[in-house]
Amino acid sequence: MTKRMVVALGGNAILTDDASAQAQQKVLTKTAYYLADFIEAGYELIISHGNGPQVGNLLLQQQIGASLQNPEMPLDTAVAMTQGSIGYWLENALTNELKKRKLNKPVATVLTQVVVSENDPAFLEPSKPIGPFLTAEEVSVERKKSTSVFKEDAGRGFRKVVPSPKPIGIVELPIIQQLVENGTITIAGGGGGIPVVEKADGYEGVEAVVDKDFASEKIAALVKADMLVILTGVDYVSIHYNQPNQEELTKVTVSEMTTYIQQNQFAAGSMLPKVEAAIAFINENKEAKAVITSLENIKNLLNKETGTVITK
Repeated sequence: MTKRMVVALGGNAILTDDASAQAQQKVLTKTAYYLADFIEAGYELIISHGNGPQVGNLLLQQQIGASLQNPEMPLDTAVAMTQGSIGYWLENALTNELKKRKLNKPVATVLTQVVVSENDPAFLEPSKPIGPFLTAEEVSVERKKSTSVFKEDAGRGFRKVVPSPKPIGIVELPIIQQLVENGTITIAGGGGGIPVVEKADGYEGVEAVVDKDFASEKIAALVKADMLVILTGVDYVSIHYNQPNQEELTKVTVSEMTTYIQQNQFAAGSMLPKVEAAIAFINENKEAKAVITSLENIKNLLNKETGTVITK
């Protein structure tokens, strides 16, 4: 029986110091080389990706060029724009890699709306930094123009912060399922998806950012994936990170990971959401596995199941 997998790719794995389209496409060519191993191994594959740096750059470009005749686009639209551009690059890179391997598999990108609740407490306490760093003087000017919230960020200046609500549904889920069942490699949920709330007459975009790992988990749970693979910059999740007694985690249970969370072993905004997403996925599908590892470790994951493998 064909196994179904959702792979979550970080936005920082796409953008290097060079923010040009050519540089990001070059990185995605390398990414596609590794991802094609899953396809070659016979997995039905859904790929999600981050877009944090790309949205930040886009917002900066819009801010510089904004005028009454050419106003800035809202955040939900900026997320959609970067979903499209990154999806286009990744789709082309994967198609080209599959042709090299003589694998006759179509690839498609689905512009994905992720449903959130307008009653999510995250809307009362914006926390997700987006866009460029600003000085105190620049923030003073911005506050006179809008109701945006700005917070100081680690001594580097101020950044706009927006709510980060949890995903509760995927608008395009039937389309994603149909594509996967028909053998299409599907790119979906880019940047955590376009955040929307459900109204009586349809869906409406909101000024928020959904965490990419939680959106990936929601897609994986709803399509009943056998495995959720969250790719990050290290081969293994570690406890006592960057300390003399640092320990890499290989095969662990949900219970063990929950204990490590209670011990504050994982950094908020970094490894913690990945671990929480992995746990949520397994709690929704107890026979499944979640893996946190690096892009470069994919061959080892396929051959020896190395990486941090989390099970019930």
